[in-house]
Amino acid sequence: MAAGDDIAADLVAEQGALDAVVAPLDAVGWATSTPSPGWTVADQIAHLTYFDTTAALSLRDTDAFIAHRAELIALFADPAAVDGATLGRFRPMPPADLLIEWRSRRDDLADAARSVASDARIEWYGPSMSLRSFLTARLMEVWAHGQDIVDAVGAERAATDRLRHVAQLGVITRGWSYRNRGREAPADAVRVALTAPSGAEWTWGDETAAATISGPALDFCLVVTQRRHVDDTALATTGHAAREWMEIAQAFAGTPTDGPARLPGGSA
Repeated sequence: MAAGDDIAADLVAEQGALDAVVAPLDAVGWATSTPSPGWTVADQIAHLTYFDTTAALSLRDTDAFIAHRAELIALFADPAAVDGATLGRFRPMPPADLLIEWRSRRDDLADAARSVASDARIEWYGPSMSLRSFLTARLMEVWAHGQDIVDAVGAERAATDRLRHVAQLGVITRGWSYRNRGREAPADAVRVALTAPSGAEWTWGDETAAATISGPALDFCLVVTQRRHVDDTALATTGHAAREWMEIAQAFAGTPTDGPARLPGGSA
């Protein structure tokens, strides 16, 4: 799996970074409410555990995953039913047992990924993806749900250049963000220029584009994963196409959702 070795290693590192946040928490910490309505810290880890499990299923048995996907998608109109299906069996677990389960499932996902050809197309809940994009999506998930946990418990988690994977996913899902809402993506090009945690500059798109997004890579990742409103970040947008994209950006699969509202006093 040479073509995906770097992202596979970064996924394991990102999971480890979140593990370091949750492992020291006491029972009260695990029961803390997070920005996801109705979800505790434990629910966030349960969500990752469930989808690491189905990700490994997709890598190992496409037909079984497709059958599972149809069953889960049939519940999407009822969020409580989705939570029951995805979180229900984990909610009675003591935190220590849930942590063990998450560690086991993510190890199993890593093993499954090593068995897949680098040019394979992987089925998921949205469009099928390359193996590299699939693993990138898993990294995005653990980072984004980890952000919910960090915000909830006031923990520190250093930003790293692993965020390049999340930013890349955010860029390439611009069209998806529109299609998922039944809208046609505009033809206008958008130039994205971000400053990495290391200080490096990351760029995407035509450098002559009139519409631009610039600022910290961390802030871009927070917006495209719907963890922050663009006005509550240091991102600068020029042109309608750039601003509109940042208002609807959704770098993850599933039904269309809106990110958080602008905080009172946020910039206009």
